[in-house]
Amino acid sequence: MRKSKTDKEEQQQKSQAKEEEKEENKWKWWEEEHYEDGVKWRFLEHKGPLFAPEYEPLTDNVRFHYNGQPMKLSANAEEVATFFGKMLDHEYTTNAIFRANFFTDWREVMTSAERKLITNLNKCDFQEIHTYFTEKTEAKRVQSKEVKQDLKMEQEAIAQEYGYCTMDGHRERIANYKIEPPGLFRGRGSHPKMGKLKNRIQPEDVIINCSRDSKIPVPPTGHNWKEVRFDNKVTWLASWTENVQGAMKYIMLNPSSKLKGEKDWQKFEIARRLKGCVDDIRAKYSADLKSREMKSRQRAVALYFIDKLALRAGNEKEEGETADTVGCCSLRVEHIKLHNKLNGQACVVEFDFLGKDSIRYYNKVLVKKQVFKNLKHFMQNKDPSDDVFDRLNTHNLNKHLQELMEGLTAKVFRTYNASITLQHQLEQLTDSEGSEAEKLLSYNRANRAVAVLCNHQRTAPKSFDQSMKKIQAKIEAKKEQIDLTKSELKSAKMYHKVKKDKKSKLVVEKKKKMVQKLEEQLTKLEVQATDREENKQIALGTSKLNYLDPRITVAWCKKYDVPIEKVYNKTQREKFAWAIDMTEEDFVF
Repeated sequence: MRKSKTDKEEQQQKSQAKEEEKEENKWKWWEEEHYEDGVKWRFLEHKGPLFAPEYEPLTDNVRFHYNGQPMKLSANAEEVATFFGKMLDHEYTTNAIFRANFFTDWREVMTSAERKLITNLNKCDFQEIHTYFTEKTEAKRVQSKEVKQDLKMEQEAIAQEYGYCTMDGHRERIANYKIEPPGLFRGRGSHPKMGKLKNRIQPEDVIINCSRDSKIPVPPTGHNWKEVRFDNKVTWLASWTENVQGAMKYIMLNPSSKLKGEKDWQKFEIARRLKGCVDDIRAKYSADLKSREMKSRQRAVALYFIDKLALRAGNEKEEGETADTVGCCSLRVEHIKLHNKLNGQACVVEFDFLGKDSIRYYNKVLVKKQVFKNLKHFMQNKDPSDDVFDRLNTHNLNKHLQELMEGLTAKVFRTYNASITLQHQLEQLTDSEGSEAEKLLSYNRANRAVAVLCNHQRTAPKSFDQSMKKIQAKIEAKKEQIDLTKSELKSAKMYHKVKKDKKSKLVVEKKKKMVQKLEEQLTKLEVQATDREENKQIALGTSKLNYLDPRITVAWCKKYDVPIEKVYNKTQREKFAWAIDMTEEDFVF
């Protein structure tokens, strides 16, 4: 039964009142005094993490086959087999590295009898397992609305219990209160450890962090925590070490929390401080390009690229532990080509390497003559696999930067250059007389300039061509509608010339307004199509959330009367509540 208009209005009013109440109760931590000496909180209480459910064995009619014969596996071996079986339709399971790592780790959890029998992965048949989980997923998808609603309420009840903590008298949301279940490590790019088994995390692996005067989280029955700490100078609530890469994992607060917001604010304030001394720093590294000391020269060239190209510094990695990705300090001779002359330009450097997340960085850059000369010298008599900057590492580079400005690291340059680029692009591109859609296109173009600078790429969505066809069809339909309405307007004008009465004049005015409205709708659709096409292979979200001072965006919205909701969604508005509340339209980065 449909709800009456009154019911809908009441529901909207209640929803609005709830939002207003939430807004009133929002913790405006940015208006409070900041803690000193690295203290993050004074009171912290939470329930601890939510562990992955225990493994449920397969039913008897779902079998694993080896060499064509059905075989009942032990519980541990069966569980790991399901990880591979679930992924059969994924290209990972055809990858040689993934398969080799999986098989090695799988055999380690087998019984000695299973190990003796199962010696060749190519003879293993996981098809029944794959079919079982595919059908299970489909059954879940077609569940009734009532069942889905019940499950949703169950999850919400769990989230209310585990997904929030109390910090300094305020209820704060936790970002990742669920511990990741066991599975197979995927990694990004050609990661040497893809396919390895990620072990189940137990309470005995977990360190809990809370207040000494809080209710300490109780571990699951029959278990104990690895350790309980009372450290108010860190921001995590729980931590453990994952077994594949030996990395620390943390349970942290939501991006909209005080701890995360404060960290963002400080990050952008440091980047703003760089604005005041960046000219001196540039003069210093420009002078060092001719230094007699090779270490200083290498550092100067690296800083030149970090500053001008927004390259990541790159971190030292153990060979064979991670994918072969590099940053500025870890560039090898094979990643750079020097062109004395290219397309009529002298001193061109051609970069080609895999950066963070195995995303290719390819760029041809015109550089200063001294930078080119230095690179030629650094690369002389070296093998392709040798480091270009063999007397430099990220630690030494950041140590030097700290001497130039407190809090300065290579990453700050990236944040500074991203934010200052957005500021300048918005000033150049925004037409104050343009429509809202045109202003938003200008904003996205400014953001795109930053994404290109930071090499934030993405693969064009699979549905891209289809969605572009739909929008082009809408544009053509709108043009036809405009032509028809213009024809009707012409007829109405001719009729009014003859009649010259009030009624025919009103018809002319009505048709004029209709043409104007349709033309505005057409402009909006055309802008939308242009925006989608230009964003096809550029990821705008990364820079918008991590490298751009949100106060630039908020000030731009206020200055040009663009609703903030058009630029930031609800989650992003919660994350940047501090910026939205404190920023006026005259803010300049």
